[in-house]
Amino acid sequence: MKVELKNIGKKYENRENFTLRGIDLTIEEKDFCVILGPSGCGKTTLLRMIAGLNSVTEGDLLFDGRRVNKVAAKDRDIAMVFQSYALYPHMTVYDNMAFSLSMRKERKKIINERVMEAAELLQITEYLHSKPSDISGGQRQRVALGRAIVRNPSVFLMDEPLSNLDAKLREHMRVELVRLHKKLGTTTIYVTHDQVEAMTMANRIVLMNDGKIQQTGAPDEFYEKPGNIFVAKFIGSPTMNMFDGCITDGNFVFDDGVVRIVPSEPLKKLLDPYEGKNVSVGIRAERFEKDSIHRNNIKCTIDVIEMLGKEKLLYCRLSNDKEIVISAPGYNRYEEGMEYTFGFDDSVVHYFNTETGERINK
Repeated sequence: MKVELKNIGKKYENRENFTLRGIDLTIEEKDFCVILGPSGCGKTTLLRMIAGLNSVTEGDLLFDGRRVNKVAAKDRDIAMVFQSYALYPHMTVYDNMAFSLSMRKERKKIINERVMEAAELLQITEYLHSKPSDISGGQRQRVALGRAIVRNPSVFLMDEPLSNLDAKLREHMRVELVRLHKKLGTTTIYVTHDQVEAMTMANRIVLMNDGKIQQTGAPDEFYEKPGNIFVAKFIGSPTMNMFDGCITDGNFVFDDGVVRIVPSEPLKKLLDPYEGKNVSVGIRAERFEKDSIHRNNIKCTIDVIEMLGKEKLLYCRLSNDKEIVISAPGYNRYEEGMEYTFGFDDSVVHYFNTETGERINK
């Protein structure tokens, strides 16, 4: 099912401002779309509006071109998976999965076929006669997914379904959900604040902040071409290194030359209108190279080295005490307290308008 949001807005009673406003978004059939953003940005409110659990204050919500603003949640052909699993503790796994079909008075034969098919798909057949309290958190999450699958919905809505799992199990379930989506091909809208989940699972990401969409696109677009400063800082771990400076004689200058970047000729033309004006630049931690031959480089002193196995995170300090983070291969040797020179290619530098936050080098 194709889901379209046209100028969608939400304003709660007794609140002066809109929680969401001006949301324009198209989620194509079979998409795995992740709505990403910090706590309080409006992502769950948006999901609940799509589900029919929250009303739409303004705009149009369309399912396959049909306006569904006033359509009840039960009539929207969607299935929702919650963060808390919401399983009935007194029912067996089988009965939990069959419950919605039983309420629809579906034939027992069809109920059994769908439950068994979903259980086999999710590898929980051996737990069908267990109670939720007798199985692990990961298995309970699979039961919640199975309960949604048996309904054969046109859209899956998932509200941070993995947040209650430990790190290793979350990693495993991410892979399982992607495999499940490939098998079923059902349009999936998934809400999370975890950028790792978004980057590894989605074919399309919608990043929100303060009730507005900041950027939409494929995961690699967010990392390689963040549309504004908020996106640049939010996506990526460690956070992108940012420098606020100005364009002087065609070059970027930070704090009287502590960092000076000479852009390529094509980029210089883009920066011409910013001569003498404030510009912010961002460089990802892994883009710095030790003792490189690049014309752009910085000198910094390493304060702390964090060993992560295949990589080291170097927490460094420039001559003006500005802190930056550099990611280096784990086999490279460094010493805390020593000064090093790191270079970078000008093509990896992200330029932003400091005033508006918008990206300059498209």
